[in-house]
Amino acid sequence: MAATPDMLTARVTGRRTVATGVVELELKSPNGESLPSFEPGAHIDVHLDGGLVRQYSLANFQPDPDRYTIAIGLADASRGGSRYVHDSVAVGDEFQIGLPRNSFPLDPQAAGYVFVAGGIGITPILSMVRWCEMARKPWRLLYTARSRQRAAYAEELVALGGGRVRLHFDDETGQMADLAGFLARLRRDEHVYCCGPEPLMQVVATQTAAHPADCVHFERFSAAEAPAAGGNRPFRVRLKSSGRELQIDAGSSILDALEQAGIDHPFACREGLCRSCEAEVCSGLPDHRDYVLSDAEKASNRMMMVCVSRARDDCLELNL
Repeated sequence: MAATPDMLTARVTGRRTVATGVVELELKSPNGESLPSFEPGAHIDVHLDGGLVRQYSLANFQPDPDRYTIAIGLADASRGGSRYVHDSVAVGDEFQIGLPRNSFPLDPQAAGYVFVAGGIGITPILSMVRWCEMARKPWRLLYTARSRQRAAYAEELVALGGGRVRLHFDDETGQMADLAGFLARLRRDEHVYCCGPEPLMQVVATQTAAHPADCVHFERFSAAEAPAAGGNRPFRVRLKSSGRELQIDAGSSILDALEQAGIDHPFACREGLCRSCEAEVCSGLPDHRDYVLSDAEKASNRMMMVCVSRARDDCLELNL
């Protein structure tokens, strides 16, 4: 596949195991050029063999990067991406990657940063911590994992942060981390960033319910369980460019209907996690079910993720 303005060719120049079940890949341009810059919290789409597209957070941070670093945890129920990386990707391999995109941006004006990471959720947080160190910003971190052996970058984080880093390992304590205690001294002007398993994020959301909503940020690596198809209602989508209308059944998505109609629309995750399939809403009210739009963006109803979101009205018109 040839590179396009939205895609780059990347070569694997380093591979190492950074924890049990976690492989780190170092990616560089094959011609040695600098790579596009990115802000902490950004991710890239990685196009693997067999048409697989997966999103991986960038764990490194530098203003003018000559490399990207991603870490891939082997999922218990891999859909092919993590298993392929662990079993088949080697130094010297090349593949296409998308330009960095950021659905989990760090607010550079915050007075301080409180990070909560679970398992492989440490990857975007590590990029943020590295930025904080460069910018001399105050930060602290609670990092929880099933075991010490599964905690990628734990030693590096302790070396960076010392007493600002609290590690918790389930197998050593027999219980969940004390999130309430860690967040109890949260100041109103501090921003909270959390990435990890859904149960962890639900607890953090509960513990920060009284904190200003625009100061609490989450990123998911997998979607929560989708509602049963019986809870969905059918609706129609009108395509502005042609006036064509598509019927969206209870058990299918807008993206499904576009594909069935032979309409090529970008996508990657199919879970409302990556923003690849974003479409502009011309009329009608979307039923937002994604995890990437901010509350303000959802309230504006000007865009939607067609892989998961639906309609509150009988018909939506999209700028497609």
